[in-house]
Amino acid sequence: MRVDLFDFDLPDELIAQRPVHPRDAARLLDVAPDGLHDRTVRDLPALLSRGDLLVFNDTKVIPARLKGVRGGTAGRRDVAVEALLIRDLGGGRWLSFSRPTKRLRPGDGIAFTGFGATVDAKNKDGSIVLAFDTTGPGFLAALEQSGAVPLPPYIRGGVADAQDRADYQTMFARYDGSVAAPTAGLHFTPELLASLTAAGIGMASVTLHVGAGTFQPVRVDDTEAHTMHAEWGEVPDATARAIDETRTKGGRVISIGTTALRLLETVARDSAGVVTAWTGETDIFITPGFRFRAVDLLLTNFHLPRSTLFMLVAAFAGLERMKAAYAHAVRERYRFYSYGDCCLLRR
Repeated sequence: MRVDLFDFDLPDELIAQRPVHPRDAARLLDVAPDGLHDRTVRDLPALLSRGDLLVFNDTKVIPARLKGVRGGTAGRRDVAVEALLIRDLGGGRWLSFSRPTKRLRPGDGIAFTGFGATVDAKNKDGSIVLAFDTTGPGFLAALEQSGAVPLPPYIRGGVADAQDRADYQTMFARYDGSVAAPTAGLHFTPELLASLTAAGIGMASVTLHVGAGTFQPVRVDDTEAHTMHAEWGEVPDATARAIDETRTKGGRVISIGTTALRLLETVARDSAGVVTAWTGETDIFITPGFRFRAVDLLLTNFHLPRSTLFMLVAAFAGLERMKAAYAHAVRERYRFYSYGDCCLLRR
């Protein structure tokens, strides 16, 4: 499909720079069969039914933005380096976007605060592989000391502060590994979870370590030419069983965010429509025409024009329906993107 079909106008002032507090006070656009309804996240228990199941992504964002110095060798000067870790390749090696990329060569050493790395490889897409001299818990501890929250560039130019350490992390965060937050989960509070539980709505979790590739702009004219980066995920056996039991009893599966949906649909696609326990990598790219098998409803934030995530919601709820919903959101001054408001979509 032509990428320009997924374009729309968005005023810059609607891009949220901070989240609302408390988190469940965010607005929620209910894209329902009978029209568009302006609500808040606190209304979610009333919009769902007893026996439904919410599926959250319990990944934890790591401080993946680093600043260091490439040591000068053989007549080459020291160079300040910025690195954004994208994906854990194992063994202390990380795929990253770094700058100035052109001035880095395989074998170059980079000193970060508390630890160091060597440029292991340069890739054709502009990314590089960094091999760190610290691994395991020591590496994560060093990141906590020297790394910064990897805010996307549309939030204050990507410059994070101390408040973002809490704001850019969901209450479900458990397993280190993401370089971007599963932002739909940012709207939940203990009070909202208590209300959902009281309404008879179940909860389960999956893990998908979100990479920067999910949020990279689409630089081609046709979706067929776009390549998604792979991301690691896991569906626990308990979650697979909870989904099966929900289906058996006539309940619905509600994905909290596009990351959980992409993982569930990957598993269902590869398992004849059934969600089973699963561990592996997914590079699934969902565009209109995709056959959804696992998810009935989707709670998600408002996404960028021409992005893979807007293509996903258009596939899920219909392109014209989503364009109308987004036009309504702009008129009603909803807040967009990671720290913004959200919408509830039905398949």
